[in-house]
Amino acid sequence: MSDKVPMTVAGKEKLEAELKNLMQNERPAVIKAIEEARSNGDLSENADYDAAKERQAFCEARIADIQGKLANAEVFNTSTLKSDKVIFGATVELLDLDSEDKIVYQIVGEDEANVKDGKISVYSPLARSIIGRSKGDVVEFKSPKGEKEYEIINFEFK
Repeated sequence: MSDKVPMTVAGKEKLEAELKNLMQNERPAVIKAIEEARSNGDLSENADYDAAKERQAFCEARIADIQGKLANAEVFNTSTLKSDKVIFGATVELLDLDSEDKIVYQIVGEDEANVKDGKISVYSPLARSIIGRSKGDVVEFKSPKGEKEYEIINFEFK
């Protein structure tokens, strides 16, 4: 995975905290659970052992995933970005042309995305349709609920 992984400073800090927790808390807890399950005898029918091994595999895979993302991270301090077009890190105010509702989203890295918090992935259909566009532009994109049309009311970098 040699592609750069875009993320905000906050997104990087969140991943680093998750990695620290996995390595300092989860990994030792899983090893202890495996040792305890082994002490219960026959491993072939030991559900605790199987569950602990499964948890270990998940934990190790997530550690490797986060380490890879951090190694390839391209970190953006969004408050210092400047552009006359919508780019990664922008907080964009949109007008839904069907419902007349206004919505605000920040375009962030994949691991930071949380629609409820107003953060959408740079790889999402909506973000891909508004990146490179300007204030006043109308964009169309396919949402899970069908075709949507938004006007870009404003955008800024916070």
